[in-house]
Amino acid sequence: MRQGTDGQAVIRFRAAGVWLLLAHLLLVGWLTLRPLDVPWMDAANLSPFAGIKADLSLGPAAAFRRIGGGLLLLAPLGVLLPMAGGRLYASPWLSLARTVAAGSLISLAIELGQTGVPGQVVDVDSLFLNTAGVALAHVLVVPAGRARLRRRGGQGARVVARGGHEAAQGSTRTISRVGMAP
Repeated sequence: MRQGTDGQAVIRFRAAGVWLLLAHLLLVGWLTLRPLDVPWMDAANLSPFAGIKADLSLGPAAAFRRIGGGLLLLAPLGVLLPMAGGRLYASPWLSLARTVAAGSLISLAIELGQTGVPGQVVDVDSLFLNTAGVALAHVLVVPAGRARLRRRGGQGARVVARGGHEAAQGSTRTISRVGMAP
C-alpha cells in the first residue's frame, strides 16, 4: 500500500523518513569520511573477520565497544529506508533483501570513500558489521511497526493485490443524465 484513505498522513510519514534518512547519512558521512590527525595508522584490513578476532582479543569491554559501534553505525538505515519507501503492505523477505542490499552498498561506498581520506583506514569487517546492523534493525523493528500501522488504519486502507492492481471495490458510479454514445 502506498496510500490509504488518509493520503496526507502517508506523505508526511514518507517525508519524515526521507528527512531522517538524509540527516543520518550526513552524520555517518561526517563521522567516517572526515580527515583525522593520527600519529600512526594501521594497515588496511582486507582479510575477512581478522579485525573482529583482533577486537575480541582486546577484552570484552573493548570488543563490545568496537563491534557494537560497527553494528550501530548504519543500523538506523534498517528502519529509515523502509520508512522512506512508505510501503505498508510489502513482502517481509523482499523488504529485508532490499534494505540489506541498500545498506551494504552504502557501507561499501563509505569504505571506498575512506581510501582517499587521511587518517581513515579501510576495514572489510566494518562492511560485514554495518550490513549485519542494518539487517538486525530491520528484522527487529520493521515487521512489528508495519503490523501496528496496519492494525491502526486497517479499516479504510486500500489493499494492493499481487499484480499491482487494487482489489475490486464495487461497481462504478454512473451519471443518470448522461446517455451512452451511439
